[in-house]
Amino acid sequence: MAAIAGAAETSLGRLPAMSELDLHVDAALLALADAGLSLDDVDGITSAVHNPVEIAHALGVRPTWFDGTSVGGTSFLVHVRHAAAAIAAGQAEVVLVLHGESRRSVVGRHPRPMPADGMLGQFELPFGVYGPPTMFTLPYLRYAHETGTTLEQLASVPARQSEWSHGNPRAARPSLASVDEVLASTPIAWPFTKLMCCMVSDGGGGLVVTSAERARELRRTPVYLWGSGEAADSPLVSQMPDLTRAETFERSATAAFTEARISHNDVDHLMVYDAFAHVPLYGLEALGFVGRGEAGAFVADGNTAPGGHLPMNTNGGGLRYTHTGMYGMFAIQEAVRQLRGEAFAQVPDVDVSVVQGVGHFFSEAATLVLSNREVSA
Repeated sequence: MAAIAGAAETSLGRLPAMSELDLHVDAALLALADAGLSLDDVDGITSAVHNPVEIAHALGVRPTWFDGTSVGGTSFLVHVRHAAAAIAAGQAEVVLVLHGESRRSVVGRHPRPMPADGMLGQFELPFGVYGPPTMFTLPYLRYAHETGTTLEQLASVPARQSEWSHGNPRAARPSLASVDEVLASTPIAWPFTKLMCCMVSDGGGGLVVTSAERARELRRTPVYLWGSGEAADSPLVSQMPDLTRAETFERSATAAFTEARISHNDVDHLMVYDAFAHVPLYGLEALGFVGRGEAGAFVADGNTAPGGHLPMNTNGGGLRYTHTGMYGMFAIQEAVRQLRGEAFAQVPDVDVSVVQGVGHFFSEAATLVLSNREVSA
């Protein structure tokens, strides 16, 4: 079994003095310090978008294993899964899972063009579908039509998550937001308003993944990986098997729950990637926590808010805490904090946390089942 032995975030917000390479390096050093390890202990490294070999070179690490899988915001969940497999196979002993993104300041950022002859360039861009708001609003409108989910219920997602981030000095949006305030914020693309969309920030994070045996000898409480899964489908929103369901979520979560040998009743804490307000609604249904069309009312009624029976996105999520463009790293970081008992808005008695990530527009997904117990009771 693998475990997360170190976890740390860089500074967040507007960081014009730090390039994306700087953010990767800073994240690595902070995570290693958290674990009580040094660069000499590292033999594996991962990063998304940036070449992991370039990152390793900047750190002075000569890895024997590396992974540059880049599938959007869920990349870092995939990296944890792949690192665990490498450790189990004896291919690596200590893996750094790294993220650094200068999305707001755009310093040292790799260009990410959309080629005209690619799938998106040929089949969606010519019809005016470009960028997350236009790509995500169309499926959501169909979902709302079929399920009867109201705008007020959609707005309750950021409103409830603001209860978690309220007062957090690291949160980009640390104030409370009511449903009415969410609905009254600047229109972006119908029906999304500004507060239904993630912010844009700079930042990064690092994880130290190693074997459970080694993690037990280090300074921090290990966070054990009980199970994981990944899944992929069409990169085109227009070719999703069903615009109203996150089928990749369902497939990756089923694999993770099966490997971890858990049921929904075992989950104390949930992180569902939330670049936009509707993604947690899709996630709650796809993961099986609620039935078809029930997610909006479930959130609006306070079930995922402080005091609710399924605490979700307890850092405020990408809607309230931070979002660098690829948010999955920060979802894992919050799960680790909750399992260690050191979160800003700590949930009592968290033993099992599930992290659900999305890549691009539901085209990729990954799920991690994490626990502060090595084995289930």
